[in-house]
Amino acid sequence: MNLKSLEKRLTYLTANAIRDYRMVEGGDHIMVCLSGGKDSYAMLEMFRLLQQRAPVRFDITAVNLDQKQPGWPEHILPDYLDSLGVNYRILEQDTYSVVKSVLPEGKTMCSLCSRLRRGALYTAAEEMGMNKIALGHHRDDLVETLFLNLFYGGRLATMPPKLRSNDGKHVVIRPLAYVPEQYLEQYAGHKAFPIIPCNLCGSQPNLKRAEIKRMVQAWEQEDPNRLNVILRSMQNVRPSHLADTDLHDFAGLQGSVAPGMPDPVTGEEDAFAGLQADRA
Repeated sequence: MNLKSLEKRLTYLTANAIRDYRMVEGGDHIMVCLSGGKDSYAMLEMFRLLQQRAPVRFDITAVNLDQKQPGWPEHILPDYLDSLGVNYRILEQDTYSVVKSVLPEGKTMCSLCSRLRRGALYTAAEEMGMNKIALGHHRDDLVETLFLNLFYGGRLATMPPKLRSNDGKHVVIRPLAYVPEQYLEQYAGHKAFPIIPCNLCGSQPNLKRAEIKRMVQAWEQEDPNRLNVILRSMQNVRPSHLADTDLHDFAGLQGSVAPGMPDPVTGEEDAFAGLQADRA
């Protein structure tokens, strides 16, 4: 796909997600979290394009958190953002040393690193008066997180396209929620983004997320539309057809079959009818 067609597709998918979840409104000041990876670079470009076309006016500020990882090239992001003429701020917080000192060798760093990073970004957003925080998670991230929680967390949950922080002060948005990762890889190649690898996540072998990613990629090779179907399923949830008693009143359901009588569908008797009669 050439750059023009790809950019058109990306803006279409991003605009649809923003519209469906009402992510952006007039007067918003959005923190565009820039990590140095392909996804956040693409997200910044989408916001820049949509600022020119959107029916409402909003402001963006690119924000990067310098976590003081060894060898981090401090000049790359400022040079790139200066070349674009984008408002930006570089935060400095040594979360790298905290993570390395707290977690034992071989322990997965992602969870603690994410919490520390999120806290720093929330604090900065409040100080700078930004009411939305945009993260660069894409469609594949949402699907992978769904199965990560399902297989290893014992829950049906993923990264929502839009959420309010636990303290109620911040709204987090994921404008790339509909965008396949392969589009972002192609776009990064076309745009020659100055990618900066993460030395925390990328340096750890045997991560569960990596296992899930390989599984999902194999599915997509078998059926290129499968991940879109999974995404649609997350938008079409039926609590009455799952098993969560907090979301649906299963106990309050009453059938029309008298106790002890065969069910007209299954032909089976009420298994609890005799027990209830004995107790009476």
